[in-house]
Amino acid sequence: MSPILALLLGLTIVLDVAGQTAFKLGLVSAEGPLWRRVVTSPATLAGVAAYGVELLLWVAVLSMAPLSVAFPVAALAYCGVLATSRLVLGERVSGRRWLGAAVITLGVALVCVSAGTD
Repeated sequence: MSPILALLLGLTIVLDVAGQTAFKLGLVSAEGPLWRRVVTSPATLAGVAAYGVELLLWVAVLSMAPLSVAFPVAALAYCGVLATSRLVLGERVSGRRWLGAAVITLGVALVCVSAGTD
């Protein structure tokens, strides 16, 4: 995997995690009906912006890497959301969820290693 591809993939993962976290923060901090919380919360709007930038980077990733490699690597966003849920949102995360994140990480490592042999 080239350094630029790795950077782009990393950025899409970070933006995905940031977007999800911003959505959650925006929806729990605002008051009123759901539609109003979605369209008036700065955090929710920041999440939408993060997703917009992520989309542009994801298109660049797909132009450079096989989908069968890029999409599994993007699964690391699940691990990032788990960590952010604990560290930023203060949510309780069970040992089983951490184990699941470790399995995902191992799977991504296997996909990346095997991508070099195809």
